[in-house]
Amino acid sequence: MNIQKKYLPLIISIAIAAGIFIGGKLNFTDSSKGLFTSNSKKDKLNRLIDYIDYEYVDEVNTDSIVDVAVNSILANLDPHSTYIPKKDLQSVTENMKGDFVGIGVSFYTYRDTVTVIRALEDGPSIKAGIKGGDRIVVANGEPIYGKNWTNEAVVNKLKGEANTKVNLKVYRRGEPKLLEFKVKRSEVPIKSIDAAYMLTTDLGYIKINRFAESTYKEFKNGLDKLQEEGVTKLVLDLRDNPGGFLGIAEQIADEFLGKGKLILFTKNKKGNVQKSFATSRGSFENGEVFVLINENSASASEIIAGALQDNDKGTIVGRRSYGKGLVQREMSLGDGSAIRLTVSRYYTPTGRSIQRSYKNGNKDYYHEYFERIDNGELSSASKIKVADSLKFTTPKGKTVYGGGGIIPDVFVPINNKMENETINRIMASGIMSYFVFEDLDSDRSIYKDVKQEDFINNFKVSDAFLSRFEEYLNERTRFKITFLAYNDEVKLYIKATLAEQLYGSEVYEKIINSNDVMLDKIKQIIQEGI
Repeated sequence: MNIQKKYLPLIISIAIAAGIFIGGKLNFTDSSKGLFTSNSKKDKLNRLIDYIDYEYVDEVNTDSIVDVAVNSILANLDPHSTYIPKKDLQSVTENMKGDFVGIGVSFYTYRDTVTVIRALEDGPSIKAGIKGGDRIVVANGEPIYGKNWTNEAVVNKLKGEANTKVNLKVYRRGEPKLLEFKVKRSEVPIKSIDAAYMLTTDLGYIKINRFAESTYKEFKNGLDKLQEEGVTKLVLDLRDNPGGFLGIAEQIADEFLGKGKLILFTKNKKGNVQKSFATSRGSFENGEVFVLINENSASASEIIAGALQDNDKGTIVGRRSYGKGLVQREMSLGDGSAIRLTVSRYYTPTGRSIQRSYKNGNKDYYHEYFERIDNGELSSASKIKVADSLKFTTPKGKTVYGGGGIIPDVFVPINNKMENETINRIMASGIMSYFVFEDLDSDRSIYKDVKQEDFINNFKVSDAFLSRFEEYLNERTRFKITFLAYNDEVKLYIKATLAEQLYGSEVYEKIINSNDVMLDKIKQIIQEGI
């Protein structure tokens, strides 16, 4: 199964960016033998757990105590060393691998029943004939609806080995009896490229939502497609991208930089330095590139932005990025759980670290992030705090700064209409998706013959449609609001959400991007030749 959720964060996705624990894949030569020798510190912890197990007055789940202890230890190291419990490791691994074996649907558990939003393109379910709105009620003879069936239990039931079959019974509105399908499980991609399309006759657009193992391949396929369509200028949208594998970021940066250009270097506590250089294989070295970043662009996103900025390649547009310059490596704890431990720092080609200080602890570290909102930095470039001691110079003489994120070449203030806190909370809650699904599900025939381009160009969300959403929202939540000054913006989000459920994420992005101030700024830069 593939659950697609749309993140449009300003406040909510802080939690995502703040919880970034996905580090780079590096080739370490250090052996782990000898790391696990006996010593008094380890003996003390082992003895404490044994005392609790065998001597404590009450029965205690020592597994949970160990989890708390591991989290507490890591919290005292840095903000990005993170513990992954056994129950979460599989889903985290799949998310970063970029695919899994399943039946290929986006779904909601709607009124205790697995309800298909969309059968994914080229996936096994769409080939079998499953459609949006179908309710999957039986799998291999076993009912999978009701309050006792969690999302996790449903996913486990429908997953399996590749090329194995699952027999499904489906309720479809208007059909007199349950429909039966045999679906052959196969690899289902968890896409990290939300969109790759042409904005104008020569300006392309690619949006990356994270850096998974499959991201470079997805990116290259998207770039190849755009080059066939005549792209000479490219927008690389890394807004709200929390990062991922360092090596994947290096591969993508390599597409834009000439052979021998330094992409980044890392340094561990022993002082060992590893440098990464661009190769000759880049296919967009001569193209013009614009990188979009914002306050939630972190880690691998910042690696690309920093590599291009420090090599005087292209233009970085947006707002100061998150400021994460630490590299993590995943290490197994032997019981099915793992940690992502910070093992080195990375530096941009000019030698700057963009990691924000965490010397006063994690609480202050995250509070500093909120200060950006309070001090007006999201609205004015003049509010960005820089230190002269962290000033660096690119080969062409441009001044850049370290110490807390990538400062863009061209600042674009926050769009208070599209990115206001109320709308962000609504979108992050998922309630608009539920509303749109229910409205769509009441009569899908309305959109049966509507093509994507016709929908994008001609469909309008009526005032009545908006009023229905407002009533839906106020009946089910604490919001109790009227949109008033934000009517047009909310209508655009409703249209985009409807498009996503009908056609997929790329059409969502096309619609949202029609009112995007950063893209408008890029078009202005191109037109004026700035």
